[in-house]
Amino acid sequence: MALFFGWLAGLPALLQVPIVIIAFAVVVALLLFFIDVAPRPGRGYTVVRLAVALLVPLVLVLVFGLQPAGWWIAIVSVLLGGGLFLLDVRSGHGGGFILQLLAFLAPAALLLAIGLVYPALQTVVNAFVSNDGTHFVGLENFFWVFSGGSSGLVAFVNTIVWVVLAPIAATVIGLAYAAFVDRSRGERVLKVFIFMPMAISLVGASIIFKFFFDYTQGQQIGLLNQLVVMFGGQPVSWLQSYPLNMLLLIVILVWTQAGFAMVLLSAAIKGVPVEQVEAAELDGANAWQRFWSVTVPTIRPTLIVVWVTISIVALKVYDIIAATTGGQNDTTVLGYEMVRQFQILPPQSGHSAALAVLIFVLVTPFIIYNARNMRRQEQPS
Repeated sequence: MALFFGWLAGLPALLQVPIVIIAFAVVVALLLFFIDVAPRPGRGYTVVRLAVALLVPLVLVLVFGLQPAGWWIAIVSVLLGGGLFLLDVRSGHGGGFILQLLAFLAPAALLLAIGLVYPALQTVVNAFVSNDGTHFVGLENFFWVFSGGSSGLVAFVNTIVWVVLAPIAATVIGLAYAAFVDRSRGERVLKVFIFMPMAISLVGASIIFKFFFDYTQGQQIGLLNQLVVMFGGQPVSWLQSYPLNMLLLIVILVWTQAGFAMVLLSAAIKGVPVEQVEAAELDGANAWQRFWSVTVPTIRPTLIVVWVTISIVALKVYDIIAATTGGQNDTTVLGYEMVRQFQILPPQSGHSAALAVLIFVLVTPFIIYNARNMRRQEQPS
């Protein structure tokens, strides 16, 4: 891998772009081949699967560089790949299903245990330990979060505001988009433009809006302040005035999530039975009454899913704060403050862990509620 990027860096810039695109296309094509083509029945495909099970581990070791223990890793990986292949073949003949299930679940379960379960448990333990990790302090780290004047309390209050405003605004705007765009002539084109912000990372969207809100004393480069100056006003430091700065940052999340809400709600609206709408129209209901009394109740499960999903995104928001204000001027939130407490010198690991546990506690009810809503939706009426 290092050799490839070293070779690529020595090429002209205009040549690097098509090579990267071709390499990406090859990787995608291989993944599609392994997922869609290789599992097909037949002796030839069986040979392909065997080759993949044995050769991919070797190739990965070669691509990512051979360390002193690299050959041992490759040998163990080849043996595991061959063993899983034999289990797959045996299962295809009607035997060893339970053994195959356990064997294929074991790597994923091990990775989850190492990468998720253990860190989560360690974080919970750290939340009750001092910042230097030397002794047990009980709930002291949580008391710090809610103590007056602490950055943790500011982050908690701001996060609550984000969770209250951003999901409601994004869901309402997405619903309005879905209702009006579905009736327009250029529906497909409009939906592409509305959904496009969803394809932009939160960091990219934040940088775009940071230029939009830019404040300078001389020539304005920020569009918003340029409009203010054009109408005879004075430039405003939008991102330095609390609580205006927080509300403007919430606009960034709403801008990126409204398209997501529109896509799901538009599909739900198209699934509303026409008979119900026509019956309401025959009863004398106008367009607004039909929408509010027929369409909205029918798509309520989808509305809940959209609202819960965006609420979870708002609870975990980090990128927007990091790319715009850096948490200054009282704009910090729990996600950003959790990282900041761990990065400052000396690291406040206890405070950071307490904030992480608090985020988990706040996210859990949304996940449970969403799961119950989906289960209720799957039950026959």
